[in-house]
Amino acid sequence: MTDVLILTHIDYCPAGHLARVLDEHQVDFRVLRVDLGELDGCDLDRPKAVAVMGGPMSVNDPLPWIATEIDALRHFIRRDIPMIGHCLGGQLLAKALGARVHRMPYTEVGWQPLRRSGVADNPWLGQLPEEFVVYQWHSDTFDLPEGAERLLSSPWCPNQAFSWGDKVLALQGHPEMTEELVRHWLSDWAHLLDETQSSQQGRRQMLSGLPEKVAALNSVAEHFYRHWLGLARLV
Repeated sequence: MTDVLILTHIDYCPAGHLARVLDEHQVDFRVLRVDLGELDGCDLDRPKAVAVMGGPMSVNDPLPWIATEIDALRHFIRRDIPMIGHCLGGQLLAKALGARVHRMPYTEVGWQPLRRSGVADNPWLGQLPEEFVVYQWHSDTFDLPEGAERLLSSPWCPNQAFSWGDKVLALQGHPEMTEELVRHWLSDWAHLLDETQSSQQGRRQMLSGLPEKVAALNSVAEHFYRHWLGLARLV
């Protein structure tokens, strides 16, 4: 097994830009589909860093692999290795740390502004500005685990990101998005959008200026990923 483990849960929520960053830094990584049982038998003592990607399911769904993954995340937490969670991945980390994950009264979709939550010097944020935009598509959200520090909030979701200890980052949004992924989601899942909800952007609005939006998002993502890899001494 390689030093970096990426846990995925469905084919259309891949590592995205994270895989590009790892390739650029020549860091070997392994991608597992947890929902297909690929985590079973995995040597949990080998990875030096773990990323957990998104998915359409809820951590509260009665799916047997969810309990398996949460147990694995708790093992990684005890090992004190760097972990970063994206949307469902962030919710799984929150659950593994004992926090509640629950449904919101609306769905947050689109390019949403995130603001620092009074954090001055958390290294996960570093030189990121006070406000920046991250792509969102979620109906669930997490509470803060005991001992966690809220890092980011959006107008529709007060808990957009938290750090726990110095090696865990849970994100509610999708910094891993690429142009291809955004277009794919808005092609296959446009029927789920409801522009009458003010918490959602329409397809045309999300696609407008897409290259520039994704380039800015990639810059934010690379900041998170560099810090995560640096904690693992892989860059």
